[in-house]
Amino acid sequence: MSNHELPLLLLDNASMSQVVNEGEFKSTMLTFEEAKAIIEMHEKDDVVRCFCGDPLEEVVFKYLDINGAHYPYKKFTNMRSGQDAIVFKTYVTPSETQPIIETAYGCQAKKIQNIYVYCQYISKA
Repeated sequence: MSNHELPLLLLDNASMSQVVNEGEFKSTMLTFEEAKAIIEMHEKDDVVRCFCGDPLEEVVFKYLDINGAHYPYKKFTNMRSGQDAIVFKTYVTPSETQPIIETAYGCQAKKIQNIYVYCQYISKA
């Protein structure tokens, strides 16, 4: 599938709030397997990362077994009609236990929250 005019956008919580600001949108929950399949249906030049430097980026792309560095970074401020996006949303809960571990740097770290990630598919009408 090739569509340089309306690339598939890869978003996180912050970038989603910048591009989903005006118009009508349809949102569907996705499994990670579905997200990977949709991304792989597109040529690498037809996918744009709208977030970078976030620890989420490294973890999600490794989990999906996708080389996220292949997708160029570009800041978008508004989705266009007919454009689609996959959003990797974080959901944070407090930790019910606070185990302490020793880091690779020799200091102690304490777990204070759980971070979960889920996927949404968004289309602008």
